[in-house]
Amino acid sequence: MQAPSRPREVAALLLSGAALGASWIFLFRAYQTIGVGVSSLLYYCGPIIVMALSPLIFGEKLTGGKIAGFIAVACGAFLIAAQGLGGNMPIAGIVCGIASAFCYALMVIASKGAPHIEGLENSALQVSAAFVTALILTLFTQGVPSFLSPSIAAGIDWRAVAMLGIVNTGLGCLLYFSAVAKLPVQTVAVVGYLEPLSAVVFSAVLLGETITPVRLMGAALIIGGAIFCELAGKRTNTKAGIAQTARA
Repeated sequence: MQAPSRPREVAALLLSGAALGASWIFLFRAYQTIGVGVSSLLYYCGPIIVMALSPLIFGEKLTGGKIAGFIAVACGAFLIAAQGLGGNMPIAGIVCGIASAFCYALMVIASKGAPHIEGLENSALQVSAAFVTALILTLFTQGVPSFLSPSIAAGIDWRAVAMLGIVNTGLGCLLYFSAVAKLPVQTVAVVGYLEPLSAVVFSAVLLGETITPVRLMGAALIIGGAIFCELAGKRTNTKAGIAQTARA
C-alpha cells in the first residue's frame, strides 16, 4: 500500500473524490430537470475546462489548434444553454449541469496529484470520498433519503441499484481512475467524450428526448472541438519529438 507513506497524494485523491461526489449531485439534479442528453453535454464541458487550465497547472503548451477547439466547445455549450433557456428549460437545471462540469474538472486535476497510488487503492479512496460527499450534500439539501422508508424501499428494484453501484460505479471507477494517473490529461479528457455522445443518442432512442438541429449543432461543436484539441496536441507533441531527435 502506498497511501500511508504519501499523505499529500491521499489528500489529492480525497479532494478528487469529493469533487466527483459533488458532480454526481449536480449532474443527477440536472438529469431530473433538463434531461439526460443536455445534462451530459453540459457535464462534459468539464474536460475542455481541464484542457484550458492544463498550461497553467501542468505546463502543457497551448497551441492555436487547441484554442480553436476551446472556442468550438464554448460555442456548442452556449448553443445548448441558449436553446434551453429559450425553450423555457429550467435555469436551475442548466446551472447544475455547468456546476457538474466544473466539479468534473476539479476531479481530474486533483487526481493527477497522486501518480503513485494506483488500482484498487486509488479507486477506494476516491469513491469513498465521493460517497461521503454525496451523502452529506443529499442530507443537507433533501433531508433523509426516501429509500430509507420501508414502504418506498419495497418498491425499488434493488437489482438495478446493484447494477448501477457495482458495475457502472464500482468497476467503472476502478478502470477509470487506474487509467487517469497513467494517461496524458488531454487524452483522458477527450476519451471521456464517448459518454455524452452515447448519452445523446440513447436519450433520444430510449427516453424519447427531442434532438433539435440547434442541439445537434451544439453537440457536434462540443465533441468535435474536444477531439480537435486532442489531435492538435498530438501533432504538437510529434513535431516536438522530431525536432528534439534532430537536435540530438
